[in-house]
Amino acid sequence: MERYDTIIVGAGLAGLTTAFELSERGLSVLVVEKEKVIGGRTASWEEKGMLVESGLHRHIGYYKALPSILKKVGVNINDIVQWEEKIDILIHGRQPIILGLSPVYHPTAMIKGLLGNNHAIEFQDKFSLMPFFVTGFWRYIKNPEALDQYSVREYAERYNVTENALNYMLIPLSTGIFFLPPERYSAKVFFGLFFPAMPYFYKMRVGAYLGGMTELLANPIARAIEKNGGIIKTSTCVNHLILDHERVCGVVLEDGKKFESTSVVLATNLGGAKSIIGQHFSNNPAFEHMLKLPTMPAITIQMEFSEPVLPYDRTTFGPLTALASFAEQSRSTFTHVPGRLSIILTPPEKFLDMADEAICQIIIKEAKKLGMNLASNLTDYRIVKHPEDFHSLSPHHDWMRPEQVTQINGLILAGDYTRQPFFATMEGAVISGMRAANLVLGYHDIPV
Repeated sequence: MERYDTIIVGAGLAGLTTAFELSERGLSVLVVEKEKVIGGRTASWEEKGMLVESGLHRHIGYYKALPSILKKVGVNINDIVQWEEKIDILIHGRQPIILGLSPVYHPTAMIKGLLGNNHAIEFQDKFSLMPFFVTGFWRYIKNPEALDQYSVREYAERYNVTENALNYMLIPLSTGIFFLPPERYSAKVFFGLFFPAMPYFYKMRVGAYLGGMTELLANPIARAIEKNGGIIKTSTCVNHLILDHERVCGVVLEDGKKFESTSVVLATNLGGAKSIIGQHFSNNPAFEHMLKLPTMPAITIQMEFSEPVLPYDRTTFGPLTALASFAEQSRSTFTHVPGRLSIILTPPEKFLDMADEAICQIIIKEAKKLGMNLASNLTDYRIVKHPEDFHSLSPHHDWMRPEQVTQINGLILAGDYTRQPFFATMEGAVISGMRAANLVLGYHDIPV
């Protein structure tokens, strides 16, 4: 039976980060990934002749952990990102709202965005947002759990945010990022998503990746792991854990093959982690809340065209439609095609069991409300569904997120659903991987 210091289940950013950090310290690591490609929720692959990605991704300028890991493996974030200084909010029957994002790199655009756009957001609308944000961030500092009792809509109504401000400012910042309507989006998650960035607000900007996520992010980390002697196996599914007197000491694959280790890091999505843990510890009160933490789906449609749909590549929101957020990627991520849209759909549950053709027709119809004709030049499309990749961001659930250390000797959790400050983001996944690696080092009495 093969033996490793650590086995990591899942080759997303959390698992790869854990494996890299441990292999750098000389530990033998095995990473097993059930999919054929690495990257997890930040993966890209070819599907029936079309290049697709797991979802529309953007790099946020104030991220620290992700750029740090990439720098260690020889990747400069500025070499793989095309920075955007503005975002667009498309509105049915009106001119779009254009907002500047970068207070340092493009301050003029930011000032114009705040003072302008009065055709959609008048002064009283903007003014109504002030108590919402001020009290929200103050409450997040003092008692963040209390915010989890409110949805974004409920909290906005509490502070008399106008309907225009809710529809055209808060919905893009909530639904556009995590595809939940404001009445289902926890106010704690909303403010918590932005709060860690406040000390680094001057670094705020958004970047489009200049290629597929697996190629740009996952593969460089994987190559570094393998250079350090680590092993990564794809298309390899874990069936269950190996236990020795309530201590986790390895995994058994679906084909029956066994691997032993001193520790196991579950770096799957929440649904995968619940499935594995539920087999062994369903009656353990330490996992009661985690096993009850709901998952939520995510769905994207990726469409190719004979010409660009939009005149530029930047993040765009479609409030009050099924198009939560989207981008024209033919000049950034997918330069091999004339036109390319990746669209995050909302609400995702509506589309989960729907046929691909029906989804496509709905999106074409919804896009017309935003002034986009997606029917004429459409050449191909793919639907990518993630039934349970995210933990629920609805009110009353955040307290159920588990810590990464468990009461089971040899078992550690990693993933953006664990209790770390960046919620369901790439930065959160990398932070969880770093923390998991530190916990593993403790098992081996290696100083962190």
